[in-house]
Amino acid sequence: MKILLSNDDGYQAPGIIALYEAIRDLGEVEVVAPEHNNSAKSNALTLNAPLYVNIAGNGFRYVSGTPADCVHIALTGVLGYKPDLVVSGINNGANMGDDTIYSGTVGAAMEGYLFGIPAIAFSQVEKGWANLDAAARKARELVQYLLEHQRASQEPWLLNVNVPNLPYESLKDFKVCRLGRRHAAEKVISQTSPRGDVMYWIGGAGPAKDDAEGTDFHATTLGHVSVTPLKVDLTDHEGLRYWGQAAAQLARERGGA
Repeated sequence: MKILLSNDDGYQAPGIIALYEAIRDLGEVEVVAPEHNNSAKSNALTLNAPLYVNIAGNGFRYVSGTPADCVHIALTGVLGYKPDLVVSGINNGANMGDDTIYSGTVGAAMEGYLFGIPAIAFSQVEKGWANLDAAARKARELVQYLLEHQRASQEPWLLNVNVPNLPYESLKDFKVCRLGRRHAAEKVISQTSPRGDVMYWIGGAGPAKDDAEGTDFHATTLGHVSVTPLKVDLTDHEGLRYWGQAAAQLARERGGA
């Protein structure tokens, strides 16, 4: 099995190194990751500048671009073959609820999914890499199960996985759940630069708004490893009829005028 591994924290981040060590014997694992931290870059592709690929001493390839850039160029030219699975992470912090819209970790996995390849994004719930070995062990369990049961040979799918920062023995089973929701982000942070200019820093993510039973927030709070299947279709299917009626009414009014 051929596995492409990427992340958004950069090729030197403890999370990707731990994940590589955990799954390296499950197949032919190739690492193509950002040169620097690219958190919250979502699915961004670099279109207005060239991208450079270099090889680190440990064999990891690192790219002067975003997580999606890394997977995109790996699949369209760098690797020369189509991997069986794309894995992203382990991220330094949660990617639950609304986080998935902004997440570079999810963005890297989603880029693989858009190319028709099964993909998984792994994250730890809290920042700081506490109990990273346990998270990597859980990630290996899931990847190994999917490969051994040939789940990676079926139609492409996209999974978002969040692991609580707990010792392995304290982690509960994988729990499939839906995304929760967060409150709006915290207030922007403003500072004055040495030259007197006002600088703004994006505030932190807000607390959980929807953490009811069945959500990723609820599952991880109880110590479970949350697994959420994702899709790319952003269509508001419930709103199609309403907006169809509005469009028809607009057409009638314009015709009447």
